[in-house]
Amino acid sequence: MIATSSRRVVITGAGLITPLGNTLQPFWESLINGQSGIVPMTLVPPGVLPTSVAAECQDFTGHIDDFGELDKDQKRAIRKGTKMMCREIQMGVAAAQRALASAGLRSGEYDPEQTGAVFGSDYILTVPGEFADAINHCVGDDQTFDFSRWADDGLPHVTPLWLLKYLPNMPASHVAIYNDLRGPNNSITMREASANLAIGEAYCMIARGAADAIVAGATGTRVHPMRTIHVALQEQLTAEAEDPAAASRPFDLDRTGMVVGEGAAAVVLEELETARRRGVPILGEVIGHASSTVMDRQGVGHRGLAISNVIKQACRCADIEPDAIGHVHAHGIATTQGDVEEARGLRDAFTRVPPVVAAKSYFGNLGAGSGMVELIASTLAFQHGRLFRVLNYQKPDPECPIDVVTNTDVDPGETFININTTPQGQASAVVVRKWTG
Repeated sequence: MIATSSRRVVITGAGLITPLGNTLQPFWESLINGQSGIVPMTLVPPGVLPTSVAAECQDFTGHIDDFGELDKDQKRAIRKGTKMMCREIQMGVAAAQRALASAGLRSGEYDPEQTGAVFGSDYILTVPGEFADAINHCVGDDQTFDFSRWADDGLPHVTPLWLLKYLPNMPASHVAIYNDLRGPNNSITMREASANLAIGEAYCMIARGAADAIVAGATGTRVHPMRTIHVALQEQLTAEAEDPAAASRPFDLDRTGMVVGEGAAAVVLEELETARRRGVPILGEVIGHASSTVMDRQGVGHRGLAISNVIKQACRCADIEPDAIGHVHAHGIATTQGDVEEARGLRDAFTRVPPVVAAKSYFGNLGAGSGMVELIASTLAFQHGRLFRVLNYQKPDPECPIDVVTNTDVDPGETFININTTPQGQASAVVVRKWTG
């Protein structure tokens, strides 16, 4: 749905859980100083997956202190609730709580009926350990699994509420419960496209008057005993790397595939006059959004055309020409074919492609969480008046003839477009304008 209301939507808070840290200042400093968050993989035992490096949120343990500023009742509730959250959901809830604190939105100080939550995620997989004890009770003397014993001997050893730890609607549910958000609530599971889609839906809700404020977030992972295998079957992964920090190389001629990562982020979107009445700083204004899926009859996604579509549509929604965009935050997945398709989409949508950044060069693919982290990165670039460089971009690829940012002296412009896409040809985009008061 494209909103046509005169109600303006601004960003008043941001929170994140990333391989570059869990607060905004260290995160920005890592970007501007060229510090990578990619390290030898530790969350999955070495040697069992076709890749040895990952971007892990090593500062996130799931401890209550990781959830930011909380009042006493929230701290008690979340501490208890973490037992019913897998790591992805914990990261998402923590990012949302940090965003709410950043925006100064405290329980009792806003209208709960006009405040809601929209969260994007991947499909969330159970870790094998959830069933290990139950399976062991069904293994016979010959060390084979006997399914006929599952109901009587195995199932009683599965935690009764295990499924609640992995449902993709739970981040939005938890955030709403812990903060008494009784307004619109939704969950979006469209892989990497989810973050921008969550922003777009929240934007529409506020623009049409269904809410005055929405916490929009996304969480995801590609570092998982099962999920990493799924990714390896579908996409090009970088394998061994002598220098993990050099493994992710978006648009570089020598790129060898994407790096798996994990992370989450959230922003608080508010109707402009509501934010002004609260007197809080404004980080940017959302002015456009779009979504497009392009797939042929053989089920092959055409990412380039989908990306071109969302750039044009988002700019129409924002009532600006594509060439008015100050910089592009590209998907920048660093796969051989994915980057070529994205570059073609950019070339098709712009007369001259604006400067292009790609934060995945610092932390790889965080799944659904990537887009929200990347949007915050570009918003911080507005505040600091300069862009961060694309890490490891050394040899331009003739098939990717775009203006990749290679130094920190580039002006971010007055607007940026945040783009994400999936291998299946689903693309999403959000246009954000610098706030000048």
